[in-house]
Amino acid sequence: MSDTEQRLAEAEERLAGLEARLTRLEDEAAVSALVLSYGPLVDSGRAEEVAGLWEEDGIYDVDELLMTGRKEIAAMVRSARHRTWIGNGCAHIVGAPRVRVRGDTAVAVCYSTMITRDPDTSEFTVRRATANHWRLRRGPHGWRLTVRTNRVLDGRAESPALLASGVTDAGASAEPPTGRA
Repeated sequence: MSDTEQRLAEAEERLAGLEARLTRLEDEAAVSALVLSYGPLVDSGRAEEVAGLWEEDGIYDVDELLMTGRKEIAAMVRSARHRTWIGNGCAHIVGAPRVRVRGDTAVAVCYSTMITRDPDTSEFTVRRATANHWRLRRGPHGWRLTVRTNRVLDGRAESPALLASGVTDAGASAEPPTGRA
């Protein structure tokens, strides 16, 4: 191999490495954008857009509610309880996610806080702080959620384990620990 051919091969190898790194960063940014869009969408009552973050048969597992499919997720956003929170003032604050992408699947973990306003006193209160585990898949329309699991940070071991499961090498590809089947 000539010196020119060697340099060309090295340049092609470096370019392939840069392309792979750029693709990974673009995927991480797309997953982060999806995760961070949840709060503004749910607090503005955009039921169809919230549900559209999930695949058609996606699961949203919250301590007090298990929703399967976009219809159930949209119904939660349209529910009287949720509409009351919006009407009184609420904020679903989603922290910056830790994203792990592996091919066409991804896992993100983060914290979220729900703050609600008391209409009688106009005071804001933290209603809950939760550990969030998001599983996503890339499809023909980009990244979509397959499963989102939330657990209140109330001292039980399951909640911090949910966070760790998306950060450690072993946990990033494993199912999140949950109390449900």
